[in-house]
Order: sequence, then structure tokens, then C-alpha cells
Amino acid sequence: MSQRRDVIESSVPDHAEVVIGEHPVSAAEVDAIASRRRTVALSNAPEFRARIDQGARQVQALVDRGAEVYGISTGFGDSCAVAVPEDQIEDLPLNLTRYHGCGMGEHLSDEAVRATLVARATSLAQGFSGVRPELIELIVRLLREDVLPRMPAEGSVGASGDLTPLSYLAAVMVGEREVRHCGRERAAAEVLAELGIEPLQLRPKEGLALMNGTAVMTGIACITSARARQLVALANRITAMATLAMAGNADHFHPALFRMKPHAGQTRSAQAIREALPDRSEIPGMRLQDRYSLRCAPHVIGVLDDTLDWTETWLETELNSANDNPLIDPETGEVYHGGHFYGGHVGQAMDSLKTALASVADLLDRQMAQLVDPRFSNGLPANLACENQAARASNHGLKALQISVSAWTAEALRLTMPATSFSRSTECHNQDKVSMGTIAARDALRVLELSEQVVTALLVSVNQALEIRRQRGELRSLPEPVSDTFAHTARHCPFITSDRALESELRNLLAQLRERAIPC
Repeated sequence: MSQRRDVIESSVPDHAEVVIGEHPVSAAEVDAIASRRRTVALSNAPEFRARIDQGARQVQALVDRGAEVYGISTGFGDSCAVAVPEDQIEDLPLNLTRYHGCGMGEHLSDEAVRATLVARATSLAQGFSGVRPELIELIVRLLREDVLPRMPAEGSVGASGDLTPLSYLAAVMVGEREVRHCGRERAAAEVLAELGIEPLQLRPKEGLALMNGTAVMTGIACITSARARQLVALANRITAMATLAMAGNADHFHPALFRMKPHAGQTRSAQAIREALPDRSEIPGMRLQDRYSLRCAPHVIGVLDDTLDWTETWLETELNSANDNPLIDPETGEVYHGGHFYGGHVGQAMDSLKTALASVADLLDRQMAQLVDPRFSNGLPANLACENQAARASNHGLKALQISVSAWTAEALRLTMPATSFSRSTECHNQDKVSMGTIAARDALRVLELSEQVVTALLVSVNQALEIRRQRGELRSLPEPVSDTFAHTARHCPFITSDRALESELRNLLAQLRERAIPC
């Protein structure tokens, strides 16, 4: 069996530099740059630089001979039939960035913006977009200096790419609009001047090359898929801990059983759960058959695991592609008009991923419902309230946390409506079939965030249940994998002996999760 991508990526030190233009960039590398665990640079290889420069020269040759090329000598979109006079060609790229400055809604997070910049630089580095090396260098410089365009999240239909949000990147590169830098929102021109960065004067095709691509949806999708890998591991670990806490049947995860139905993801899930459990003889009161949220956990978590395998393949193809229009062969100068800005693969991948993520959140929600209900928990107290205190009648344990988990899960499930089903005809029916890939990616990230909150609550819950069993003397010790997760969780949310507000502890534990600090 081939080695899995997430295993390969985990062997690369976080501080290692990702060099765009030297090798294909992975989704995990995009996420690592976005979370500032890795740095980024642009290749200095002479052949790479020559290829990019040659593409820019081919564009200039097209301008010089008055060739009819979309977005260079014509208007944009449905205005492609409008010829642009020679004396206005230089104005065209800047005008494109300006009239698309109409985004609304909340701004994308810093992580999503960084991922977007990586995705755009990686695409332009393929050499088919006709931009100068200086333009890609500036994107990388913005990343290294952490100068982040303020990008409104709403306004893209996912074809022609992410025009409106990417106009905010293009605008910053010419010294317009606002950025976030050192935690503050400031005018782009002011920050660029402080850093000694000269704003670009966009050449023909460069505004279109920056904006007419799938970078926003691809960047968001990459960080979503990378973070979802950790959620798979944590869901497996929580399932093992819940099985142990409720004296569940470890044989539900027996390797022989999964050789009989060998889906790769569910087999890996079952193995991870079984390896975190003690021998059968060490679980007193084991049931013959557990309810589905325990017994069928690999069949749910495994679907997410397998989904990540194919979605990452699609995402990395998109990431390492030329996805604007038109494209120019840097060697021959041939111009190809097409539709590579269409985000159909990203949209489909994210619609599928968010469904698999929400299903895992729902699984964990059902596990918690068992843990807090003495009718189903195999002897645990109601709401996992501490038994060793005189005022236990007035304490309610994790009752409210279970309600919150149900709310987060319901919201995640609601967002699984496929965004790609809502194509609209736009822009004078030129863009008459669009991907909605950006909305799908944003939805998937939100479902992931809600699922991470569910995971955080379940870590607290299984810890509470296991500590109750330990205090009763029903567990002599915890298996080593479970013990590591238990100890880390307990440091951030100690055993709940009486009612207290948990929000700050939950937020702290959630931050640990997102920093990849929880052993799993």
C-alpha cells in the first residue's frame, strides 16, 4: 500500500521553506503557510525565471502587433466584442481591479487570505498567465511581510474565478484599498511605503491574470482539507475514549472484521480506535453490541478519511494549474481562450467534504448523548456530574454543553446543502453557468469550524467520564494513547467537580486543537 500524503507531509519540519516554482505545492503546505508554521519563497532557478519572463514578453508582442486577444485588446466578459483603442490598453488592467471592488460581508480570515495568496502565486508560477516575475515576487513578498489584503468574503460565483475578492489583492499590489498588517487595518499605500515596496504598474493581461482564477476557493479548500485530517484523528481517539468510558466492545474494531469490507478509510479508522483500547479482559461489563455511534464509528469517520484522499488530489491539481483566461504558451506565443477559471472541481470537492465532516460531527453528538444519559452510558451518572460532593443535587454537570453540541451539529448539518446546485446566469448571460465553488469552500470551512467545536466539547466529555470511572476504581489505568490525550485535555479543562462556566476553557482547548497541539 502506498504511503499516505498526510504521513509524508508530517515528516517535513514545519519551519521548512516552501519554494514556489520548484515543485508542486500540496494542500498541507498551503495550510502550513497560512497558519505561519512554514515560510514561503519564489524559485530563483534561472530556467524558471526565464520561462515566466518569456510569457510576459509574449504578451507584449501581442500588444505590439495589435492582435485581438481577450482582456488585452478587448473589454471583459460580455464586452469581449468591444475593441479597446491602443491608447487605452494600459488603463484596462487597473480599471478591472477598480470596478470589481464591490465585495460585501465579513472579511476573510488572515489564514484564508494567506492561503489565497499562495494559491494565486502557485498558479501564476506555472508560466501560462503572461505576467512578469516581479508580479509573482510581490505576492510572495506580501506573504513574507504578512501584508494581507482585506478581502470581503461574499461576491464570487466561482466563474470567472474569484474576480471580486481577488480584485482586493490586485488593488493592494497597485497601492490601493486596505490591508491588515501587524494586527491593524491600514491603507495599503501607507504600509507598502513603510516597507519600501514600490506599487506595481499593471501591464496588459496582469490585472486579469491576478483576478481571473480560482485562488480564493482553492486556498480556503486547502486549509479546510488539511485541518480536516486532524479532525479524523481526533474523532478516532474520542471514539476509543468513549468506548472505554461506556465499557463498549473493543471487538467491533477487530482487524479481521475490516478485512471483510476493506474500504481504506474505515480500515484505518478501526485500526486507530482498536490500538487505543486495552485488551477485552480489561473492560468490565462489556456489551455484546454497542449502539451505532460506537459500533459504526469507523464506517462514518472512514468516509471522511477516504473523501479527503480524493478531494486533496483534486485540490492539488487545481492549485498547481494555470486557471485564468486566456492562457499563453511562453515558448510559442500561442493564445488559448478557454474556461479554466471555472471552479467545478473545487466546488464538488467541498460540497462532498462538508457533508462528510458534518456526518462526523453528528456521530460525535450521538456519542455525547449516550455519555450524559444514564439509560445508555452503562452506569455513568446523569450529565456526567461529579458524584463526590454533597451538593450534587444542585449541580448539572455537562447538561448545557450537550445542548451546545447539538446546536453546533445542527448548524453544520444545515450547511450541507450543495452550493454547486445553485448556479445562476450572470453578467449579461456570458457567465450563464457558474460553479459557486467559493460559496461551497466557505461553507465547508464553516462546517469544519463547527465540527472542531464539537470535538472540543467531546474531549471534555470523555475526559469527565473516564475520570469518574477512575475515581470509582473501575479503571486501573488508561492505555498510553488515551492517556496522552486525557492528560493534555485535563491541563486545559480540569475535572468538573461543581458547576462552572466552561467557555474560556473550551476556547483555550479549541485553540490547542487548531495549533495541532492535542495528541491524537
